[in-house]
Amino acid sequence: MTAPDSEQTRWKNWDHAYLWHPFTQMREWFAEEPLVIERAEGNTLIDSDGNRYFDGVSSLWSNVHGHGRREIVEAIRVQLDAVAHTTMLGLTHVPGTVLAKRLIEAAPPGLERVFYSDSGATAVEIALKMAFEYWQLRGESERTLFVSLAESYHGDTIGAMSVGYSEAFHKRYRPLLFPCLRIAPPHVFRYCRRASPEAALEQALREAEETLRENWKRIAALIVEPLMQGAAGMWAHPVEYVKGLHRLCREYNILFIADEVAVGFGRTGKLFACEHAGVTPDLMCLGKGISGGVLPLAATLATPEIFEAFLGEYEERKTFFHGHTYTGNPLACAAGIASLDLFLKDNTLVQMAPRIELLRDLLRPLSELDHVADIRQWGYMVGIELAEDVPSRRPYPPGQRIGKQVILEARRRGFLLRPLGDVIVLMPPLSTTEEELRRLVAVTAESIQAVTQKSEPRA
Repeated sequence: MTAPDSEQTRWKNWDHAYLWHPFTQMREWFAEEPLVIERAEGNTLIDSDGNRYFDGVSSLWSNVHGHGRREIVEAIRVQLDAVAHTTMLGLTHVPGTVLAKRLIEAAPPGLERVFYSDSGATAVEIALKMAFEYWQLRGESERTLFVSLAESYHGDTIGAMSVGYSEAFHKRYRPLLFPCLRIAPPHVFRYCRRASPEAALEQALREAEETLRENWKRIAALIVEPLMQGAAGMWAHPVEYVKGLHRLCREYNILFIADEVAVGFGRTGKLFACEHAGVTPDLMCLGKGISGGVLPLAATLATPEIFEAFLGEYEERKTFFHGHTYTGNPLACAAGIASLDLFLKDNTLVQMAPRIELLRDLLRPLSELDHVADIRQWGYMVGIELAEDVPSRRPYPPGQRIGKQVILEARRRGFLLRPLGDVIVLMPPLSTTEEELRRLVAVTAESIQAVTQKSEPRA
């Protein structure tokens, strides 16, 4: 069933008249015909004209089990009949306590406390504040610095921007941001300095150790997106890099923060990316898939050591003074419980394993395309980097908008993707079937070829 033409026109006009879209140049948006998503079924989004599109980026990396899963919808409906929202300041509620227990049981061993919020950026802000105040409470007030990876991304609030600084996104905010030490991850040495994978790992860990050794008395924590830097361009890290950073943090008594907002809840093939490396962070940030991608919810998990530093008498003012109106919203927590149940019911991670290998096999031929410079994958997280000249990795001029043109080509073929510049991101729901994977990769290849061949200069 499609909406009447007059109704569709009204929606689109209202969008152009009243909305301000995220990460969107609105002048460009006004020149386009808005795609109005009206419904969803499984791994498919349906627009107001009834056209169907495969959700190739899981609705910004959040959808886990497909849209409209009956079990999650029913859990929300039951909770809605009980209580839709109540504060957690001075109160608690059943889904909040149940989900906290379930998260701790599923998390790397040693994490024992859950602090809720409502987005990945807030989960990161909370982790930064906890780490900073932990050292103040320990009497080591000089520990005020954070270390992060070059070109990492941790969200768009002030603290998250500070540790996840991106020149393209954040340069005008620089006066608002606090200083942060940057270390280069392996891909900088591998792709920019032409080192072998083994040499790149060695050089990256050597630089990290030098930074931590020289500054450890001033460092509160190191924050990292384990295995895959998402919005930086889908840059993959070897497991040994995560292990090495964790080891260095232990050696120099520095807190280790794992930002698993994008990589958590099965994206890399395990429930949490840290599991691949067998490490337990001091603080772990969760978001996106925590509710199955259905409602806003995030969480920061902490070790007992960090939690206990905040315990004391009221007059000592050791309380962690942080919170949000919708902290631990019962509806979102109910969705989170149902999502974790589905991981068990569907045997999601076991079912994914052969499909991850299939995806790797399907992607391999794309490396032979004339303008594909690199393909990076961890589980169901894929970045396909396009370049005007592959041997030199010379990028296309930004004004050509190659990445955007590719996703528009894919949209015409019934697949919704999103680019990071000229890196085409594939991040399908974990419920994606083998046939859907085959078609996703085929459409991506067709779209890349259609755009890059058209952009080549004529002889």
